[in-house]
Amino acid sequence: DHPNVAIRVNNLGSVLQDLGDLAGAKTYYERALKIDEANFGADHPNVARDVNNLGSVLQDLGDLAGAKTYLERALKIDEASFGPDHPNVARDVNNLGSVLQDLGDLAGAKTYLERALKIREKSFGKEHPDVASSLWWLGVVAQNQGNKILAKDYYEQALTIYQKFLPSNHATIKEVKGFLQALEEKE
Repeated sequence: DHPNVAIRVNNLGSVLQDLGDLAGAKTYYERALKIDEANFGADHPNVARDVNNLGSVLQDLGDLAGAKTYLERALKIDEASFGPDHPNVARDVNNLGSVLQDLGDLAGAKTYLERALKIREKSFGKEHPDVASSLWWLGVVAQNQGNKILAKDYYEQALTIYQKFLPSNHATIKEVKGFLQALEEKE
């Protein structure tokens, strides 16, 4: 029940999520949350990390309403702890934008993703991988809104940034290129 155990349990959850064991990841994230809430209370940044991760795995499991609830809780905690322009807040609003996208609320998704982009550019500069992530998600929203020109611009910006930080054969670069190719094939 020590906070250091919660960190390790949380990390194991992340690895399991990456490996596709979503149920296992959820179990580990729930254990980390229980430990951190017992040690720090309900409104601590470590708890925000845990509920953010739970929201992410719930999204992957298809429980979008549950994911949204957890991600909104993470955002509330992080805004209270760090203020509105902290990178943790950017992570939370980016993840909320992703869930809103999946829920079909494209206008809401765009609002959150634009906020995440502004925070990340202010925090890290315009050429950071987290900025690329926000641009990529904004491209998805623009594409789903039928704005292929804007989507292509966002994808190209994201790709340019990723190419500065990742090897050319990296899965993320291949994935963004795939989004661009699919967009161009639909034209």
